[in-house]
Parts: sequence; structure tokens; C-alpha cells
Amino acid sequence: MKLIVGIISLAIYGSYMVIFPSHTKSQSVQSIAGIGVVELFTSEGCSSCPPADQAVADLARENKPSVYILCYHVDYWDRLGWKDAFSSAAYTRRQKEYAEGLRLNSIYTPQIVVNGTTEFVGSDRELLHNSLQKELTHSSANQVTISCRRIEPNQIAVEYRIQNGETNLNIALVQPSASVAVKAGENGGKSLHHINIVRDFKTISIQGKLDGQVQIAIPDDLKSNSIKLIAFTQSTKTFRITGATEIVVK
Repeated sequence: MKLIVGIISLAIYGSYMVIFPSHTKSQSVQSIAGIGVVELFTSEGCSSCPPADQAVADLARENKPSVYILCYHVDYWDRLGWKDAFSSAAYTRRQKEYAEGLRLNSIYTPQIVVNGTTEFVGSDRELLHNSLQKELTHSSANQVTISCRRIEPNQIAVEYRIQNGETNLNIALVQPSASVAVKAGENGGKSLHHINIVRDFKTISIQGKLDGQVQIAIPDDLKSNSIKLIAFTQSTKTFRITGATEIVVK
């Protein structure tokens, strides 16, 4: 079942980026090519969400260059029979911000937003394919350099530098996969598989100061040595995502 929720306020992000390998602080510049950032808003409590989760999982298996997938588990289903352990009010707020920017009357699951400008029902594979094909033909302009290293077992230091542009830099800490036995709610009795679960999300306003550092905490339950960082820039005026990349944090 799709759950639709009224919207609130606005605040989204801006420009382009390139990311660099982690703990050794080595750096390399990727070519500036078309990118596709796929943001899925989902929930374990929503019976319409597993097909969307499967659609992005199948997309990930295609291993398309310059396609980045982030799955945000929203929290407004948690009061309806099953609490999603990956859910966060912060991800619901991000979805509401998109609703404001895209002039939607409500938010819902499952929803996909591609490059901050195109939204549709997350299980619509044809729209997903067509949207990505269109976006991958657009080249990116700005450059950002970023590197990361572990400073403690549960802390990552991320350094960044941006050339120009009115932009925000978004950095998502991503758990590559998880399987959950859902015991109640609309998906009660099912085992759900997730990919690219956003576990933390930072937004850095790049206004005047074009370089800096941010620390990201790794959740206590996330012991994997294959955690990913997906970083992308997004226009503060148009919401368009203008560049992205990812690295594995070892």
C-alpha cells in the first residue's frame, strides 16, 4: 500500500564533485561525464516498496558507470505496525524538501528522485531507465576533490575542496546490503533484502569557504569493512545534482 503524507518546508542543495581514495589519502581525478544519482525513499512497513527495492537492486547489478544509488528509509510508516530499524526522521525531512522543490502536494513511498529534478513511483522500471538514459547524456562542469581516512574504528575524516559554484556538498554513509525478516505490518512474514542503505547523511554548505573537513560517525551496529561513501553536489537554486562519486571505506 502507498502511504501519502502532507508536506512541510524546503531546503536542498548544489554543484559537482570528484572523490578520492580513503585511508591512504591518495587522490585521482575522474573524468567529467554524465551522472545519475538515484534516490529511493522506501520503508519496510510499506507493501508497495519491495518491488522498488528490487528495481534498484537490479539496477545496481548492471554496474552502470556513473550511476549512484541511495536508499533512504523514511520513518512515517513506523507507527503503522512495524518499526524499520534503518528509518530516520532526517530522511523524511529530505523527502519533504524534495516535495517542496518539485511542487508536489504530498510525499509517498516508494518514490525515486533522479538527479534532484525528476520524480516518479519507485517501482516504475521504464521511467527509471529512461530518466537515467537522459541524465547520462549531460556532462558535468565543476570539480570537487575529496579524500577520506579512518581516524578511529568508528570515525571517518573526510576532506574536501570545491573549485566554484553556489552549492551544497552531500555525503552519505552507505551500508551496501542487509536482509531483514519483517515480523509485523504490511510486509509481515517476508524477508526483505536492501542495498545501499543510507545510515548517515551530511550536508555541507559551500558558500565562500571552498574547502574543509567533516567527520562522520559509523553506527555501532555497522561492523562491515566495505562501508561506502557516496558524495554528490546539488544546486542550492535548482536542486539539480551536478556531480557524484563513491568510494569504499576500508
